[in-house]
Amino acid sequence: MTQPIDREKMPYRFCAGVCVVNDKGEVFTGRRLAKPGVPQSHEWQFPQGGIDKGEDPLEAAKRELYEESNMSSIELIYEVPKWLSYDLPEELLGKALKGKYRGQQQRWFVFRFVGDESEINVERPADGTHPAEFSEWAWRPIGDMPDLIVPFKKELYQELVALVRPQIEGEHQI
Repeated sequence: MTQPIDREKMPYRFCAGVCVVNDKGEVFTGRRLAKPGVPQSHEWQFPQGGIDKGEDPLEAAKRELYEESNMSSIELIYEVPKWLSYDLPEELLGKALKGKYRGQQQRWFVFRFVGDESEINVERPADGTHPAEFSEWAWRPIGDMPDLIVPFKKELYQELVALVRPQIEGEHQI
């Protein structure tokens, strides 16, 4: 018989999250590659990923964006001034995130995309040197995101939208 997992003794994984805005005030979203148990309606998210030991969160954000979307033509607009976190649901605890973490603590950055859309390539990101994490991408209104993310990240995305929407709207006079 296996021992139950004690969530309280598990650490959070530190990550960087990225919100990229185009010249219309829409945000870049990627559709995660299909995974068992994830409803099709909840596969869209912003690029994000782990911060390597000793890595600066801003540099991690730029690296993760490039590794997931091939984008590098960006300018920093805003850094969310606090860490946002989510916990994995019980059924994923000990399975997701290599089974080592209770959830993630994320530092979020908002960038303006200043390149040509031909730069974006989710099928062969990082100039083909990184495996694809998204099957497709789209520009969307930021307010759509909490309804498109997996349910256990919805509260984090609601808080994120509330924090970054004023920055995006200020940039674009929406």
